[in-house]
Amino acid sequence: MPTMLASLIFIATYAVIAIGRLPGARLDRAGAALIGASLMVASGTLTLEEAYRAIDLDTLTLLLGMMIVVANLRFAGFFGLAAAFIAQRARHPLLLLGGVIVVSGGLSAFLVNDTVCLVLTPLVAQAARALDRNPVPYLLAVAMAANIGSTATITGNPQNIMIGSFSHIPYGVFAAQLAPVAAAGLVIAALILAFAYRTEFLTRARLAPIELRVRRNRALLLKALLATAAMVALFCLGQPPAKVAIVAGALLLLTRRVKPERVYAEIDWSLLLLFAGLFIVIAGMEKAVFTPELRAEAGRIGLERPPVLTVVAAVLSNLVSNVPAVLVLKPFVAPLADAQRAWLTLAMAATLAGNFTILGSVANLIVVQHARRHGIAIGFWSYFRIGAPLTILTLALGAWWLS
Repeated sequence: MPTMLASLIFIATYAVIAIGRLPGARLDRAGAALIGASLMVASGTLTLEEAYRAIDLDTLTLLLGMMIVVANLRFAGFFGLAAAFIAQRARHPLLLLGGVIVVSGGLSAFLVNDTVCLVLTPLVAQAARALDRNPVPYLLAVAMAANIGSTATITGNPQNIMIGSFSHIPYGVFAAQLAPVAAAGLVIAALILAFAYRTEFLTRARLAPIELRVRRNRALLLKALLATAAMVALFCLGQPPAKVAIVAGALLLLTRRVKPERVYAEIDWSLLLLFAGLFIVIAGMEKAVFTPELRAEAGRIGLERPPVLTVVAAVLSNLVSNVPAVLVLKPFVAPLADAQRAWLTLAMAATLAGNFTILGSVANLIVVQHARRHGIAIGFWSYFRIGAPLTILTLALGAWWLS
């Protein structure tokens, strides 16, 4: 009975997460995770103390700190200045595409990719319109480069933050292993987009420099950039990422220029709730269903081999999204003989798989939704014809590299 109850709770929770919302109700992913966690306790699968212990506070702390840092960068005008820099200097559509990919991918390597997409999408749409260019390929570049670039480090996206906390892989080691995959993936993305939109990019047209109106706060910008640089340096020096991020975020609240309430409004509280709920749901499954015997059986399919784990993680990520996929695979990856390589493979595959369809990652949905607000339609197939080959090529590259 405990196994059956835990399984039913898990299946129902993940079904709502996969669909995005409970049909006929307003329940979203975060609410589903909270209900699932509550039912794990109510059913007796977990005690309340076990549920508390299941929540990985390092993950939540790191994510919270990064959100505060990114919010300060946004209020200071940093992202707008980066977009304006590209728009003023790109004299050819290919250079504009390359600039968008470098900025989106580069910033996503160190800052949470969803936030980068949230800020860059309206700026890129505005620049493309002002230059009289087709905005669709540039917006696709924002989403796809953000997914690829975020592969490079622990702080690039939520699933990497979780994996960094679970695996205790040093920040520098993680980046050294996956940054080459991310860099090569950005080049592949540029080539595929340029080939798919040949009339847009293979042209002799010259672009006139434009001025984007950017509101900036010089004092806050300097403070936020110094905090970010110090944070990344401490990450690379081996300091605990959660401690560094939350201290940097907390110190940035000491200002007369931005009300703390504005920063709090930028924090994705529902994402933190989703994580906390899923930690408990998976802990219930580990206790009642994912027995050592079941893990041993699953290990026989060869998860220790990067190509096998890549395929499993990519498929699961496109079924239920990458964060839930990582949590499901955690009990099976942690005991593997070469656990570090397995964690790196899982991070690579779960992230790059997000480019397969529009629904593959939150970053994609952010770009599509904000593009729609600017009157720009990005359809499923227009995304898929670029995203599918890009995903296959980058996953193959990543699996080969980690092998």
